[in-house]
Amino acid sequence: MGFEQEAMQAMREEMHNGRSTMWRQVEGASKGEPFVLRQLLRHGTQTPSRLAQALHASSGRVSALLGALEKKGYVTRQINENDRRNILVSLTDAGAAQARHDRDDIDSAVRWIFSQMGERRTREYVGLTQEFMTYMSVCRPGEPRPDPKVIEQAFAERAVRAEAKESDASDGEVGRGSKPGGASW
Repeated sequence: MGFEQEAMQAMREEMHNGRSTMWRQVEGASKGEPFVLRQLLRHGTQTPSRLAQALHASSGRVSALLGALEKKGYVTRQINENDRRNILVSLTDAGAAQARHDRDDIDSAVRWIFSQMGERRTREYVGLTQEFMTYMSVCRPGEPRPDPKVIEQAFAERAVRAEAKESDASDGEVGRGSKPGGASW
């Protein structure tokens, strides 16, 4: 068995058997109520159909989620004044606060994990994850594997995004590093 198969098997086992409580919470944040709150926080007012698209869920599922969030006082639904056939979903102050709290909770836990790993290993991990995700962006199951030109283009696009992000950073953050090959964070 080659290293690729061993690595795939180890990853599969870790993902299946090593699922921590935190991982289940992070995974839960990618669906359901936490996802809707985060989506509205990041992108502002949206239609239920746009939320259904983003969530990859049926309109009925989104309607049920919005009903539950509305009961909690986290969202409001209003008729679109420009097109009365459409409903607009907006985050309330309480909903925005909950979305930020959920995000900050997860961020705090991940920062703690990184502090346990140390800076060097965290930078290595982030760099390897960025590289892995770039390869995943061009490799699709059931399709031919990408040629070197497609791979090179994907890494070039990632480098451009990283440079743009770096130049847009106006928060005065010090000590941002970059990995060899342009993987900055």
